[in-house]
Amino acid sequence: MIVVGDPQNKSLSESIADKLRAKIIYPEITVFPDTEQRVRIPIEVVGDRVYVLKSINAPVDSAVLQLSFTVDALIKNGADKVIGVIPYIPYMRADHMFRTGEAVPLEVIINMIQGSGLSAIIMIDPHSIKIPEMFKIPVHDLSALPMFAKKIKEIEPNSNNITIVSPDMGGIRRLKLLDQLLGGVNQVVINKDRNYESGEVRVAEYEGEIRGKCFIIDDIISTGKTVVQAIDTLVQGGALKVYVFATHPVFSENASEILSGSNAEKIFVTDSIPVPEDKKFAKLEVLSISDLIAEAIKKVSS
Repeated sequence: MIVVGDPQNKSLSESIADKLRAKIIYPEITVFPDTEQRVRIPIEVVGDRVYVLKSINAPVDSAVLQLSFTVDALIKNGADKVIGVIPYIPYMRADHMFRTGEAVPLEVIINMIQGSGLSAIIMIDPHSIKIPEMFKIPVHDLSALPMFAKKIKEIEPNSNNITIVSPDMGGIRRLKLLDQLLGGVNQVVINKDRNYESGEVRVAEYEGEIRGKCFIIDDIISTGKTVVQAIDTLVQGGALKVYVFATHPVFSENASEILSGSNAEKIFVTDSIPVPEDKKFAKLEVLSISDLIAEAIKKVSS
């Protein structure tokens, strides 16, 4: 077994390889002056099963090409099977046509990723339940929710003082799964309105009773504006404290500054996407998904 690490996420790459006691290599990536790229695999991989880790973060287009080129290089150089470990897939929220005349970006990205020759994919917390079904290759769909549940219990052992919150209607399924892991707790769902032309979102109202410590559960934090609106709604509604849990820290624009200045006690994310040092802040805590991925790879390999 060989792990091809992500040069942009070395910490996660090496942690996974260490837990698997597997050989880790990194692709040699050359970017030319015209921004075209060349990828080379530095060792012989004939007959090997290879796991390629790639966190597809900004710049997204470059990351997708690097993944595709890496897979193609492995296959052309004799790898037996290549499995993609892709914790975060971009465009997950663009899984259908919102307005007439638009493309469906997620379909295009999926075709590019699986078209490179991957045998299977391991992903973490896709935005919707239908995303794994959009692939024509096997998808191993993992979740950070058990990790979040454990951390929530550490923060508040008394389930009567826990309110779990979905920041939108699309997260209700995620909330129900977490509720099972926590053994039954209070739930609140926030409704929001989105302008599909500008992409702007505003919190409209919420359903349920706000009480005790509130834990917002989401899959993605991008600009941070929506989650901060949700935090303020909960605080104004009487929440004792507010914590945020999100799997994928996209942290676009000035998200770090917005989150740092929010009324949240703590923001928990995973290392599905590496958070650069200049985007880290005092309220942020990064939970590693390396155990989760390593266990999944062991099952796939058995």
